Amino acid sequence: MSLRPGPPQRPAVRVTVGQLEVGTDREANRLAARDALRTAGRARADLVVLPEYASAYDRRGVGLDLAEPLDGPFVTTLREDAARHGVAVVAGTTLPGGEPDADGRARAVNAVVAVDASGALVGVYRKVHLYDAFGHRESQRLAPGPVDAPPLVLDVAGLRFGVLTCYDLRFPESARRLVDAGADVLVVPAAWAAGELKAMHWRALAVARAIENTAAVVAVGQAGAGVVGRSLVVGPDGVVGLEADDAPQVRTVDLDADELRVVREQNPSLRNRRYAVVARD
Repeated sequence: MSLRPGPPQRPAVRVTVGQLEVGTDREANRLAARDALRTAGRARADLVVLPEYASAYDRRGVGLDLAEPLDGPFVTTLREDAARHGVAVVAGTTLPGGEPDADGRARAVNAVVAVDASGALVGVYRKVHLYDAFGHRESQRLAPGPVDAPPLVLDVAGLRFGVLTCYDLRFPESARRLVDAGADVLVVPAAWAAGELKAMHWRALAVARAIENTAAVVAVGQAGAGVVGRSLVVGPDGVVGLEADDAPQVRTVDLDADELRVVREQNPSLRNRRYAVVARD
């Protein structure tokens, strides 16, 4: 998939990457999201991708105190501005959880919402793989999404975008399940924790998911303290066409659907595979 920094000619699909710095000030976060959508609208983008926890983030941990419902201010703002600018949106947020666990704990849900260019909420992905690694324990504050939920795949300008988030990137079966559901592009909003080798892992895993699935990858990281930033867009051949540093920024690239077809013809690994993805408890 050709990755050309926008504008000039009209591509199959144009994607704006919003590498935002997010904090606990919800109003400031909404303003940052609105600015990214405004930029995407000016670039005539078809889709804007914002990071995990774009509604509110605390590097010490995100829980119920930062959650808001799907009809709350953050998603409502995304829907209004998507319709205003005619651009679809994929963005991370935090939702209130359901019933308390057996131990009486109420937890929030790490989620990614998908909004189409008319402003309709077309899907929600609830993060399956919680980040209980490298000294972090997301499961203390968050409840996992159901492993048997239908994959979130949305159509934008003739390409199909499959959604996963952050730690999911370390599990190749999550990406393969989306490709099995028809995804041409894997979208990965993240707040990828900083640390030794972490930026290298982020890049290597995004490239690997692209190559093994012959799919483009749009991996959008948060900027700021405690996270790596370094958003990247990778073609289905593994070539990195856009790579940001760790500073907040909004960038736009073009994805060429013809290259996806060519790469999949040259490398028919999806047809040649011998094993299926099976969910387990």
